[in-house]
Order: sequence, then structure tokens, then C-alpha cells
Amino acid sequence: MTFLAALTAATPAPAAPAATPSPIRDIAPPVDVFPYPPWMVATAAALALVLLGIAVWLVIRWVRSRPGAPPPSARVLATRELDALREQVEKMPPYKFSIAVSDVLRRFVGGHFGLHATRQTSPEFLAAIGGTPRFSDDDRVLLASFLEKCDMIKFAHVEADSEDSRELLGSAVAFVQGARA
Repeated sequence: MTFLAALTAATPAPAAPAATPSPIRDIAPPVDVFPYPPWMVATAAALALVLLGIAVWLVIRWVRSRPGAPPPSARVLATRELDALREQVEKMPPYKFSIAVSDVLRRFVGGHFGLHATRQTSPEFLAAIGGTPRFSDDDRVLLASFLEKCDMIKFAHVEADSEDSRELLGSAVAFVQGARA
């Protein structure tokens, strides 16, 4: 064997040309992964609903427990009723008018002063207010005159007209507006 043959035998024959390498693939896009497990989400949602329910309950309880508007005072009620009677002076017979205006004034005295004026006769009522400092002498005179005129119309059936009804209404209005607390 000759040197050349030995050299050729030791060198391998060139192989077929190598295939071109496959192209490099790009990085895959990010995958959205929810950071919390489902049991945590369910627990948080339940807790949020419970807190919302408690908040709604507290608001409703607060709204219901707020005090309402105070009832109108005895003076306001009496003034409204006397204003309504003012329109009835000409239409209502003096007998019925005297009963109505007397009832308004007695309810006012009962509500404003805490007296049982609706359950007392006129002399009992006048005797009850005679010794109390809550009524001035002018108040006592006005009430005595008012009650006497009403009693004369109601019980003695004294003839009366719309002028007498206006006079009773004026006395009642004057007492209601001028009454002290």
C-alpha cells in the first residue's frame, strides 16, 4: 500500500452536504394565569356579600329609627281648626258653631296646659284655673266671658246670630294666640 492509498483510506470520504439547520422559533406569548385559587375567590365573594348585607341592614335600621317630625303643637292645631271654623261662621248655625269653637278651645287648653278642660263643666274649669299662675287675669276674664257666652247659646238656647259666632271665634283666636306656655 502506498502512501497515498493509506492516506485516502484513513480520511473518510466527505459526506453529503449537511442540511441547513431549522430556523430558531420565537418565544411563546405569555399565558394568563389567575393568581388566586378558586376557593379564595369564592370566600372573598361570600365575605363581600355578607358585608354588603350588613351595611344595607344597618342603613335600613338607621333610617327606621330616626325620629319622625314632631307632632304639631296644640297652638298650631287649634289655629288650623279655628281657621277652618272661620269659613263656617256664616254657614253653620250659632248653636253648632258655639259647640265647635268651644271644643277647639277646650282641646287647646288640655293640650297646651295639660288640664282636663274637655271633661269639666265651665264652672269647674274656671275654678281649676283660678288658682294657677299659668293663666293671667286677662286670660281668666277672657275664658270666663267666652265660656259664659257659649253656655248661654248651648244650654239656655239664647237667640244668637252669625255676629255672636264671630265674637266667639275672635275670643278663641285671641286666647290661642296670646296664651303663654
